[in-house]
Amino acid sequence: MQGWKIVEVMAGTLKLDGGAMFGVVPKSIWNTLMECDEQNRCTWAMRCLLLEQGQRRILVDTGMGDKQSARFFSHYEPGGNTILPALESLGILADSITDVLFTHLHFDHCGGAVLKQAGTIDDFILAFPNARHWVSKEHWNHAINPNSREKASFLKENILPLERAGVLNWVEDGFPYEGIRLETVFGHTAAQILPVIVDQQGQEWMYMADLIPSVHHIRLPFVMGYDIRPLETMREKERILNECLESGRNLIFEHDLSTSAAKLGFDGLHYFMAEPLTL
Repeated sequence: MQGWKIVEVMAGTLKLDGGAMFGVVPKSIWNTLMECDEQNRCTWAMRCLLLEQGQRRILVDTGMGDKQSARFFSHYEPGGNTILPALESLGILADSITDVLFTHLHFDHCGGAVLKQAGTIDDFILAFPNARHWVSKEHWNHAINPNSREKASFLKENILPLERAGVLNWVEDGFPYEGIRLETVFGHTAAQILPVIVDQQGQEWMYMADLIPSVHHIRLPFVMGYDIRPLETMREKERILNECLESGRNLIFEHDLSTSAAKLGFDGLHYFMAEPLTL
């Protein structure tokens, strides 16, 4: 089996409340791991992946984009490149992306896939016009009929243009690429997708999205306050970390600013980062 070339694409940074990101873990503990500003916000990465094999280019998540209002962005203070200039810096044109795979449709994971149409008030265009866009149908139905807790994370301008453009494909119908397996988890949001990718050397890597957003969240009790089913998140983490340990699978962190990936360890009681890795 021919593996995939895995390329890190940094689609900028954003600031999120440290308490929300670490849930019930007290600030006296998490603040020893991450610095925060005077508003209690820590800086997080939006690390997307580009998977290349022959003429196939699959983009996994797209960051938050840049089309929301100044008031919206004032809450998050995004920095760095958005997804299109980030790809261009790697010599990749938007028209060459063949597939976009969304782990889920919270704004910081899908916003870069839709652009504001210049000179109009409410019309939007696709950032990747030649791509098939993949998402879980179960998650899609959840996103367009959100619960009140998640409603602010599902922005209609990020989601509905994909439907109008007719580019949506459901992963439940079969994601057709050998060397990429999709795992579905439910603790953070309904039917979040975590891809497991076999690289060109035959090594497996798992993109952890918001199940384990940073190296610090490897610890089982470190569960985000954003999660809709935190106890289920803990069970999912334990199951998947055990699978990764047994298989030798490496982890890729979407939101960790300083650590892009890691080899996993276990001391008999706790999972931990045995070695930081680069992509």
